[in-house]
Amino acid sequence: MKKSLLALAALGAFAGVAHAQSSVTLYGIIDEGFNINTNSGGKHLYNLSSGVMQGSRFGLRGAEDLGGGLKAVFVLENGFDVNNGGLGQGGLMFGRQAYVGLSSGQFGTVTLGRQYDALVDNVGPLEAGDQWAGYIGAHPGDLDNFNNAYRTNNTVKYTSADYAGLHFTGTYSFGNTAGDFTHNQIWSVGANYSNGPLVLAAGYLNARTPGATGGLFNNGGSATDTKAPVSSPVYGGFQSANTYQSIGAGGAYTFGAATFGLTYSNVSFRNLDSFETAAIAKAGPLYRRGQNATFNNVEANFKYQFTPALLAGFAFDFTDGGSTTLANGTKNDGAKYFQYALGADYFLSKRTDVYVVGVYQHATGTDSTGHDAVASINGLTASSNNNQFTARVGIRHKF
Repeated sequence: MKKSLLALAALGAFAGVAHAQSSVTLYGIIDEGFNINTNSGGKHLYNLSSGVMQGSRFGLRGAEDLGGGLKAVFVLENGFDVNNGGLGQGGLMFGRQAYVGLSSGQFGTVTLGRQYDALVDNVGPLEAGDQWAGYIGAHPGDLDNFNNAYRTNNTVKYTSADYAGLHFTGTYSFGNTAGDFTHNQIWSVGANYSNGPLVLAAGYLNARTPGATGGLFNNGGSATDTKAPVSSPVYGGFQSANTYQSIGAGGAYTFGAATFGLTYSNVSFRNLDSFETAAIAKAGPLYRRGQNATFNNVEANFKYQFTPALLAGFAFDFTDGGSTTLANGTKNDGAKYFQYALGADYFLSKRTDVYVVGVYQHATGTDSTGHDAVASINGLTASSNNNQFTARVGIRHKF
């Protein structure tokens, strides 16, 4: 009799597992368009490119109800290039996101894997580049990571539940280096508050040895220390820093059909020349060891919803690079970047829209490589002079 009861209890347990509610969703975005670049390394460029407004992707998102308000969740998200079918993020299969975890409506969500940091989650959506301007409308070189140029590997992430419009996030990324706990270590915190027409957000990101293999700037694929991970002249010469730090804040307020937004970031490459490889040394001059290179960035943006299907936006962004000293004692007074973006987006349906974006950038001063600053719109080959303009007409389909 006891054996029969035990067998019945075991069957009941398995039946409960078999009937647990679960779901898996296939989703994606295909973003394609035609571009004009007035100065791509000194030449005009006309081309097609993928994933400017939003990165082209497909993914699987799943959840299983474990009972008591607890769910198991996962995301596997791939990035790809529509024009050649190639993998994005340096050739990674699921380079955009790959994580699994547990979620509770009352206590929040804990996930583990390759994920977005707290600065991206909280402050990023307030930047024009994350709304209607695409990555070409992001800040120069996406130096503050608002536009998610860099993701974090080996990450434990906590996202809170909704507390009357307040959410907060924390992440910690293990460096996975034996004998050196801080090598490639990344951590971030952030919060956002939404109440009717008002949105406020702040975040902080800290990454050790960001230019090393597996560091924040160099974790997108099979890159090694023999290849400099940052090509942007805006801050490529500072990747020998021991620590990369980005502090960001922003807000937006909606008046009827109009939304006004403002973001600020302070970005610091701390303790220069403390991490060095031959390739990184070639990317820029060696700086006097131990000093910091600091940028301040301010963006003001505006968008207007003319109809439920049509919106237009304008943004002005200013980036100021502070002074540094080269190893030979020469002073680098830094560079300044002035950027203007204008765009419009028309939705043909809930899942398909067409858009146009134009971005102009002007640079002055001396950039991180120790040369006269050249315009360098995010994601494009830098200009051969201090001006650059790009325009794009694109189509985006979501499924």
